[in-house]
Amino acid sequence: MPRTALTRDEVLDTAAALVVRHGPGSLTMRRLATELGTAVTSIYWHVGNRESLLDALVERTVQEMGAIRPAGRTPVARIVSLARGLRRELRDRPHLIAMVHERGLTERMFLPVQQALVHEVHAAGLRGARAAEAVRAVQFQVVGFLLVERNRERSPLQSPGEEELWSVATAEHDPALARALARPADPERLFTVSVRALAQSLIDSGPAPETAE
Repeated sequence: MPRTALTRDEVLDTAAALVVRHGPGSLTMRRLATELGTAVTSIYWHVGNRESLLDALVERTVQEMGAIRPAGRTPVARIVSLARGLRRELRDRPHLIAMVHERGLTERMFLPVQQALVHEVHAAGLRGARAAEAVRAVQFQVVGFLLVERNRERSPLQSPGEEELWSVATAEHDPALARALARPADPERLFTVSVRALAQSLIDSGPAPETAE
């Protein structure tokens, strides 16, 4: 017997979970109704047709990306926390992010995080072009790192792999380096180290010098 109690949020939650697990192509009204244990007509009542449902998912994703908040006591720590939050959200919902991009809302999706970054670089004393450069550098670092990370995850098994290549005497003057490079990379740690170094260097560069008129 079809269920009677159903909310719009529940429909969107279940639809988003389907997209995250199986991609946008898996999201049919019939499959969604089966997941929810309800009739297709009930879904239409709450969210309209499939295109309206996709639009609602995109809008919700944009809003959720805007919920990323900084944490930490220093501008560098807070910038790092924003970058980590952005990477996490982008990693957790690639299909939903792709849908946002297809609808031309990528810049709108990034805007809240950019605004939060502006606040932090202002707190660190950066203004004008130097502040804009810092904000974009952090954003590009997040997206670029994520692209490399995904490419490594999807690449075929390499032979010889890193552990084999670095087991030979290619770093004879620094065996600790060779051992470290032979171990699998820790993406989370590597990301944090790279963003922290970037943020610190941007802040240490100080305000852009004034040019004579």
